[in-house]
Amino acid sequence: MDNMSLADASFLYAETETDLHHNAWLGIFEGPPPTTEEFTALIAAKLHLIPRYRQRVRFVPGDLGTPVWVDDQHFNLGFHIRHIALPAPGSDDQLREFFATLMAVPLDRGKPLWEMWVIDGLTDDRWGLVSKLHHCMADGATTTGMTTILFDADPAAVVGEPVPWTPGPAPTDEELVQAAIASSQQTGENLTTRYADLMSSLRRRGDEVGAAFSSLETSLARPLAIPQLNGPIGPYRRWEWVQAPLADIAKVRKRHGGTVNDVILAMVTTGFRELLLARGEEVSENTVRCMVPVSVRDADDEAGNRVSAMYAELPVGTPKVLDRYFAIRTQMDALKASNQALAGDVLAAFAALQAPALAALGARAASSVTSPVNTTTTNVPGPQFPLYALGRLMLENWPYITLANTVRIATTVFSYNGIVRLGITGDYDSTPDLEVFSEGVRAGLTDLQRARARTSQRTGRVEPATKQSDRQTDERAGT
Repeated sequence: MDNMSLADASFLYAETETDLHHNAWLGIFEGPPPTTEEFTALIAAKLHLIPRYRQRVRFVPGDLGTPVWVDDQHFNLGFHIRHIALPAPGSDDQLREFFATLMAVPLDRGKPLWEMWVIDGLTDDRWGLVSKLHHCMADGATTTGMTTILFDADPAAVVGEPVPWTPGPAPTDEELVQAAIASSQQTGENLTTRYADLMSSLRRRGDEVGAAFSSLETSLARPLAIPQLNGPIGPYRRWEWVQAPLADIAKVRKRHGGTVNDVILAMVTTGFRELLLARGEEVSENTVRCMVPVSVRDADDEAGNRVSAMYAELPVGTPKVLDRYFAIRTQMDALKASNQALAGDVLAAFAALQAPALAALGARAASSVTSPVNTTTTNVPGPQFPLYALGRLMLENWPYITLANTVRIATTVFSYNGIVRLGITGDYDSTPDLEVFSEGVRAGLTDLQRARARTSQRTGRVEPATKQSDRQTDERAGT
């Protein structure tokens, strides 16, 4: 029996029928597809390396303690691995539609919170794999770690024998309550010490913490410039994808300065600009507020969630792509300099001191509050080497991000084996034009590749070109 952290538990508390909190990815492999028996044997041989895959969640009555992980007494791997074939012709559009359909289905809380779907029938002798697991089990970085455990860097790797496993005894509700009371008594005795340690740490980092909270307050105090991007979401999803060689993005970064993530945010900015213009919305001098999750995971952190965030204003009202890029670059540099992500980490530390019942109430209440951001863009680095399943090369790995509160469009980025892939999630009912956004994201990179810049003799910084011919290159047609 293993207690869940409050950070992990919050993803369970906040889940609703329209706001499902699972991570997922879609892998596309070279053929031929494995049989169900072959793939099941592969996962069975790796289960001992990921204990959570054979554990289920038990809630403590009255939320007297956080939920606990307990061994599933009736664990059946066959329940978690499914096999399906797409009807002919097995196109990418069909694959994305099937994937989006799976994302609208909640995981069964009575069993370990994960499942995989092997998908036959794809064109060009390929097969697909959907991996879906609840956010309470892992954040993006942990999910990547699990992926590298389940699959092999060596195409000739041999499937091993399953390690024998016997589930531990299942606790009764009474035992869960007794354990929660004992834990709360111990926690209560340590609470003063934990609070004092936290306050002592904050005092030692006083200026740094003050700058972080000042930056956070500045970012979130202003009302959303384009609130019409937000609204109620339904239970169904649309899903688009965009990809680019990591080398192409790196060239843009090298030419114009900044980071790979700055390039990604500039691409997303162009996507929102094109979407808003297509909808006839006013964009002049407006911004789209974007939450940018930041990992605060230490090397010795265990599986689970260790994430904070920064909040960027994407300059969709700026016509020239390089002006947008430099605005994002400057802004992200300032957010990092203020260590804004530290503020979220501190708030999470204080939240961990509260009673589980209060934490549960707070998380459930927060799920119905209007979001302070228009969108989320998260970037998770993946392995830059090929992975194999039963000797079959993983050709592509596409990430998925859930929607939350009133956010109707979100983007997640995953890099694998030299290719950066963006998975774009939209609310089904309110974003029938999600493809306009995804095409804008593609165009954003093309525009940055074509744009010219100059180096300022005064500052030495790379800046947007100012010649008339350069301005014509920088600007999108019709802007």
